[in-house]
Amino acid sequence: MDFVDMVAKYYPYFLKGTVNTLLLSLLATTIGFLLGMILALLRINSSKNWFLKLLRTLAGAYIELIRGTPLLVQLLLIFNSTTGMSRYAAGVIALSLNSAAYVAEIIRAGIQSVDKGQMEAARSLGLSSFITYKEIILPQAVKNILPALGNEFIVLIKETAIVSMVGIVDLMYGVSIVQSKTYKPVPPLIVALLIYLALTLTLSKGVKGAERRLNRSDGR
Repeated sequence: MDFVDMVAKYYPYFLKGTVNTLLLSLLATTIGFLLGMILALLRINSSKNWFLKLLRTLAGAYIELIRGTPLLVQLLLIFNSTTGMSRYAAGVIALSLNSAAYVAEIIRAGIQSVDKGQMEAARSLGLSSFITYKEIILPQAVKNILPALGNEFIVLIKETAIVSMVGIVDLMYGVSIVQSKTYKPVPPLIVALLIYLALTLTLSKGVKGAERRLNRSDGR
């Protein structure tokens, strides 16, 4: 069986795995963004309230823990520490918690890139911190970090390859099935490589296009 015949015969495995990889990445990125937003706001809060100071410390410790340990270890820890949880749920949780730590730093950098004078001007107008962040700071910060968030999504697509370790049906899981059916380890891996490359190049081009449009809208 040559390479083309293999792809033609077993493409449903590759297709299903690719779709599941994209869905898993999109879900993890969405949850990771929401959690990352909360972590970023906790990290930058300068309140002297003891509870908020504690939350700030815990958020910083969480980010350092996640960024300082391998995703595979985090996935296996969550998968083996839970009972009654599906493999897919464990994979989503692990990827989301991991992504949240990186997204938090991206958002924090985006917020800090906004001119501090705008915060002071809002305060002088009597706006609360919540309204200032919601209406003025965060919209600008999100606009500044959209390219970085796009790159995080691309990275997450590649990192989802490890979820096959716990039996989640993603692209690499499909590859392992084809390998077991054909007794050929290399050709299915080449297909996976080409699919991942096509996905990342397409998304990278989309991110760069979005960045150019944002720059034009800002007159840069």
